[in-house]
Amino acid sequence: MPIDPALPYDRENIFAKILRGEIPCKKVYEDEWALAFHDIAPQAPVHILVIPKGEWVSWDDFSARAAAEEIAGFVRAVGHVAREQGLVEPGYRLLANVGAHGGQEVAHLHVHLFGGRPLGRMIAA
Repeated sequence: MPIDPALPYDRENIFAKILRGEIPCKKVYEDEWALAFHDIAPQAPVHILVIPKGEWVSWDDFSARAAAEEIAGFVRAVGHVAREQGLVEPGYRLLANVGAHGGQEVAHLHVHLFGGRPLGRMIAA
């Protein structure tokens, strides 16, 4: 179901439950700003989700209201995970879906990190 990024944060979304430890994940990285884990339905050989620990609905919400240190910490966490996974030299893709037209399905900001093979066109025709 598409997400309206203008709605308030829903503390019962699946990523909030993962952050609280109510739902397990296959964690690859965690620090004070972010949690990274393998996607349960991978679309590439490497498909990791990186989520901020704060209550942010979307990239728009996060970029407009988060503190500079939280933004920096999250962006650095994404880069750290890409380096740790060995994706920098061969290349990788980041994707953050926002709202219905962007295909956002969970009302918690998350970045998809794809790699491990050539990924083709960015948007299918």
